[in-house]
Amino acid sequence: MTKGATRLEDLAALAGVSISTVSRALNDSASVNTQTKQMIWQLARDNDYPFRRYMPSGPIGADATIAIVVPRPQGREGRLSDPFFLELFAGVAVAAQERNCDVLMSHIAPTSYDELTAMMKTNRADGVIFLGQSSLHHAYNRLAETEVRFVVWGAQLPQQSYCSVGSDNPLGGRRATLHLARLGRKRIVFLGDAEAPEVMQRLRGYRRGLEMADLPLDPELVVPSHFELESAESSVDSMLGMGLKFDGIVAASDMIAMGAIRALERAGLKVPDDVSVVGYDDIPFARHNRPALSTVSQDTAHAGRLLLSKLLNASGKREIRSERMPTNLIVRESCGG
Repeated sequence: MTKGATRLEDLAALAGVSISTVSRALNDSASVNTQTKQMIWQLARDNDYPFRRYMPSGPIGADATIAIVVPRPQGREGRLSDPFFLELFAGVAVAAQERNCDVLMSHIAPTSYDELTAMMKTNRADGVIFLGQSSLHHAYNRLAETEVRFVVWGAQLPQQSYCSVGSDNPLGGRRATLHLARLGRKRIVFLGDAEAPEVMQRLRGYRRGLEMADLPLDPELVVPSHFELESAESSVDSMLGMGLKFDGIVAASDMIAMGAIRALERAGLKVPDDVSVVGYDDIPFARHNRPALSTVSQDTAHAGRLLLSKLLNASGKREIRSERMPTNLIVRESCGG
């Protein structure tokens, strides 16, 4: 058989089945049993059949194929090297394996409504999980008017039409702040980039925690920092350089908290004796940090199951409701009690 010239008719003759059966098998139709599909796909590969772009890109026989898409970065979003996002990705992958689903990691990083709609129209997955909202909240709302095959990891925002899964960020920020206040800390810094929707909610919780503890809100103690060790170190260095007095830090992520601790120790300050620090996420590194990091935990395994189940249940016939997961304060060495 001539290389590159294999036709459906040729595969049908080799397999001893009809042309329509070959066509359905190559498109992973449920009307063809898995053994026949595997045989036909093997024959197609062996004979250099020209697979078309719309044919399944993953292994055949899965109950569904899910695409994971990460929007262009704003704050932490889009940083797949971030340990929390790696944990979240793993949570989705494990849940997909349990449900006999394949997972594809998309190279596309949409930044607008037009890019979102183009991606949804041309991708071959049964559904899409977006890891992060970035600046796409309004675009997701528009997309939800015509598309139900997606779910978003992120905050629940006002006038939200799409389904999202995320942790109870205001509660997490409040718990961390109140814990430091109960330890006697009076000048508590919030360290994080409040332009990111989830961080904005954690900041709201911080403010509420100060109010409940009868502590004044000092705008100078709300300090921007990106989700990187180096950014947090730089922010803390700047605070110390300006002579800003503080005895506690509520960080918007564990990476920010660990960067803050590095800067404090480099300046000769002790954690938690001089400054107590609480992070957010409970990534694996947090418990191995020195001092071990107190943090607000997010259950990424549970998050993966929720994201997948809501996506698989989306049908357009009923609303799939957003869900906030509970948060827990994990107390370790970095806050001193």
